[in-house]
Amino acid sequence: YNQIGDQGISNLGSGLANCTNLSNLTLYLISNQIGDQGASGLGTGLANCTNLSNLILYLGINQIHAIGASCLGSTLANCSNLSNLVICLRTNFIGANSRLGIGLSRCENLINLNLNFSKNKIKNEGASILGTCLENIVNLEYLQLNL
Repeated sequence: YNQIGDQGISNLGSGLANCTNLSNLTLYLISNQIGDQGASGLGTGLANCTNLSNLILYLGINQIHAIGASCLGSTLANCSNLSNLVICLRTNFIGANSRLGIGLSRCENLINLNLNFSKNKIKNEGASILGTCLENIVNLEYLQLNL
């Protein structure tokens, strides 16, 4: 759509890092050119938004691999007030080795979680890792998975 790449999304993340009172955020970044560096940069910026309680990230149809998804998940663990989270990573290149779920398992206040990893070839290993991580989110009441 807008041909936003790693530098552009990292700059957006840097700008969002200054929005420390932000509690609700929706980002539609579908079908751009965002890769691992951009996903990591966005996550780093969002980690400073400690008042976020509702976050919706549509990052489908980009070029994010396992490392970018893992970095995004680990930085979101800093958003301690996060209770509602939607992450769409449909049609990227995540594969079986993403550790996104490990970061999400540290989001202790998550109540509602919606994850879309379709068309990423996460295979049995990736689904197993994700399942193990999800069981650690003890306050989770609503879960929607699209694998």
